[in-house]
Amino acid sequence: MPTVKMFTSAYCPYCSRAKALLEKRGVTDLEEVFVDGKPDLRAQMKAITGRTSVPQIFIGQTHVGGCDDLYALDGQGGLMPLLQG
Repeated sequence: MPTVKMFTSAYCPYCSRAKALLEKRGVTDLEEVFVDGKPDLRAQMKAITGRTSVPQIFIGQTHVGGCDDLYALDGQGGLMPLLQG
């Protein structure tokens, strides 16, 4: 399974929903990067993704996007192939 990385915030319901879906799909080793109170990390996230909102999810080198993007990808049957690498 490729590395799954999520830029996140401690009190973000969308982050919690995304994490729950990833766990449901078998992700056991999620690298969470908390951007709360860390403007340098948030700026790095924005530079990489072009977005300022969390979560921002990466599976391997693929930027999946946010929570809605993750659920859409799953609904289209594209999440499991990415997770299986």
